[in-house]
Amino acid sequence: MSTEKTKDESYTVMTELVLPNDTNLLGNLLGGRLLHWIDIAGALAASRHSEGLVATVLMEAVEFKRPIKLGSIVALTSYVTRTGSTSMNVTVEVHREEPAAGIKEFITKVNMVFVALDENGGKKKPPRCVPKSLFRTSLTAPFQHIFHHTSSAAPSIILVLCVVAASLSF
Repeated sequence: MSTEKTKDESYTVMTELVLPNDTNLLGNLLGGRLLHWIDIAGALAASRHSEGLVATVLMEAVEFKRPIKLGSIVALTSYVTRTGSTSMNVTVEVHREEPAAGIKEFITKVNMVFVALDENGGKKKPPRCVPKSLFRTSLTAPFQHIFHHTSSAAPSIILVLCVVAASLSF
């Protein structure tokens, strides 16, 4: 198991089609059904991050910004944002789409907490969630060998080198 992972490594997209069995008498998606989908999407991201079983601990307040109609496509994106000694914070964003009408709308954003479990159902430590830095991964990659064993000032020096190099190339 990895000791560190970025949120991109847990990124999950789950897509559902709202069918008649998912709706109330007004033809809107049942809130409980959406909560069920949110829980699954969050668990998928947490499971990817922890490389194992997870259990839901907390789902913060959910505000439905607008109804989701029968026949809509619901896209749920989820990713781990932070880890603790056994827990993982996960964000789930929900959007609806009506392709025929060209509509894509934000519905809600939910913060959740999951606990990582071992194969016996006991708590385990998940990999630490580290931020993925575009600066560090793409801009400084060609210069990393220069600053292999330097202080934390290296990124500033690299930024200056990148700016100078960019200005000379125009």
